[in-house]
Amino acid sequence: MHAIRLHAFGPAENLTYERTDDPEPAPGQVRIKVAAAGVHVIDTTFRSGDPKIPYDLPELPTIPGREVAGTIDKLGAGVDGAWLGRRVVAHLGLVPGGYAELAVVAVEKLHQLPDALPTDHAIAMIGTGRTTMGILRFAELTADDLVIVTAAAGGIGSLLVQYAKNAGATVVGLAGGPAKVAHVRELGADIALDYTAAGWTERARAAIGDRAATVVFDAVGGELGLGAVDLLGPGGHHIVYGWAADGPLELTDEDLKRRGITSQQVVGKPMLDRIGGMAGMRKLEEESMAQAVAGKLVPTVHRFPLAQAAAAHHAIETRGTMGKVVLIP
Repeated sequence: MHAIRLHAFGPAENLTYERTDDPEPAPGQVRIKVAAAGVHVIDTTFRSGDPKIPYDLPELPTIPGREVAGTIDKLGAGVDGAWLGRRVVAHLGLVPGGYAELAVVAVEKLHQLPDALPTDHAIAMIGTGRTTMGILRFAELTADDLVIVTAAAGGIGSLLVQYAKNAGATVVGLAGGPAKVAHVRELGADIALDYTAAGWTERARAAIGDRAATVVFDAVGGELGLGAVDLLGPGGHHIVYGWAADGPLELTDEDLKRRGITSQQVVGKPMLDRIGGMAGMRKLEEESMAQAVAGKLVPTVHRFPLAQAAAAHHAIETRGTMGKVVLIP
């Protein structure tokens, strides 16, 4: 098969497209002929070899990638024969192997796909979608809310915009550049603003009038995150799920008390505690997939050919993508 392999930690260019042995499913596993593979920002961190990552780095050489969708073409011992030929999607966890034409996965991780759900959309929902569902555990949105999403053209951000609109909330979507702002508006945001343009906070205040934001979903941090927090009213919630600006926004207890707001980083342990540990991840996946099947959430997908995985990584690192990045073998 063809796959993307990493022989040395470093820049995106270290990802190489080459031939390698076909994987064989072990007992309790299936092999998937991959139709779409997910790319996550954490993949770029693994690839770089950053020692600050809170996970063990993979042994080299490795095939990166943790999300795959396609058709089962081979079964390991002990697997029900009814799985053969089914369209499925799976999150591999921290086990690599997704950037390839073939991938193996434990049968208990599989979700069968309905015919109406494209494999690239399934990829977006199995990882990015489940994280979105987890983030939403910290905010019970209603029609009374005014919600700000800081990275509204991103994979999670684009889903948060749609979910908040479905809940009847007023949504302010922030994105970088005219194309992304136009996309956020297409997603349904009531107000879409370019945070790279000077004076965006003043335009936001003018647009929301005498209202104050009740929830900020922040994936950026830094000055942008602070500008969004400044739009929160007393009783507002600052929900942090990323920090693309090289670090989360630091708010002291005194800051929070003075503003009358709360701030919480929700990824990692806080989310696991909220959903009941790793066992809760399966439920989030099911909820996410159900939202997509029902047409309530339509993921934004940015596709690259498998052979261009290095370009996909570079685009993520330079914020040159919209939505979920997916490799197509």
